[in-house]
Order: sequence, then structure tokens, then C-alpha cells
Amino acid sequence: MKVNITGKNFKTYQKLEDTIQKKFDKLSKYFSDEITANVVLSQQRGKDKIEATINAKGTVFRAEELTPDIYEGIDKVVDKLAHQMTKYKGKLKKRYNDNKALKFEFVPEPEPVEEEEVKDARVVKTKQFDLRPMDVDEAILEMELLSHDFFVFMNMETESVNVVYKRNDGNYGLLETRY
Repeated sequence: MKVNITGKNFKTYQKLEDTIQKKFDKLSKYFSDEITANVVLSQQRGKDKIEATINAKGTVFRAEELTPDIYEGIDKVVDKLAHQMTKYKGKLKKRYNDNKALKFEFVPEPEPVEEEEVKDARVVKTKQFDLRPMDVDEAILEMELLSHDFFVFMNMETESVNVVYKRNDGNYGLLETRY
């Protein structure tokens, strides 16, 4: 696995980069192709923040952690990414047509994990992205993989822009647009 490490107002050093590379190499067993992980290190409120994103054949695995110790944060982010890959084992198998993009024989069965509460989450930047045609189930999968509360997509059945969102009761909602 190729790991791109970027520091935002954070000075990296060789030992830290080697540790990140070693930890992320453990995740490469899940992929059959050469995959790139983007890791961003920064300081926020006096703590170290690590954000990791792995793009795998149209699926995005993303995790972030804010800790007083950067090495502890690295371990937590790698664990979160491994949990995401495990949690979506069945759905990804179906989507990637019989194991072509991921090696699922190495993925352990999911363990129940309590959801962590997000603190002080708010929009801090604007992003632009291309809408890909997909069905509602794929949009929910993408939303969950990104750990977002909603996801905007082009519904391939209705050919319109839709939004899926997570409801407070744990179910999902769908917003359909009309012209």
C-alpha cells in the first residue's frame, strides 16, 4: 500500500512516517490491487489530529481521530478503517463482483461496536464532486463508509438528484427532487 503523508501545521519526522507506513501496510491485505492511502496530520485545539482516506475502486474508506498522542491516533484510525472494511464485507462483495477488488477471505466477521458521539461537528469548507449514477442501496453504503449523516447522488432509476440521510431512529430517509 502506498501511503501519502501530509502535515498541515504539523512537522513530520522519519520515525512517525515509518510507523504510519507499517500500520497501514496491515490494511493492504484487504486489497488485491495497489491502493493509495492519504494521511493528513495536523494540530487542533492542542491535540494531534490524524485523517486517513483510502479510495478503493469507487469506494471511500475514511477515518479521523483527535488525540493527545499521535501514535494512539494512528492505532485508532487503522482500527476504524479495518472495522469499516469488515462491516461492509457482504455489501462490498456484491458490489465488487466476486472478489475482484478486495480480498475478503482475510476480512474477519464484524463485531458489535458502540457508535461514538461526534462533538462540535460543523461545516468548515465547501466541496465540489461529480454525481455518479447509483441506486439507493449503493448511496446508503457510500454514506456509511464516509461516516456522514447524508449523501447526495444521482438516482439511476429516476435520473434525478436525490439525498439519502440517516434518521434519529436509526433508519434512512430519501429526499427526491422534482423539476
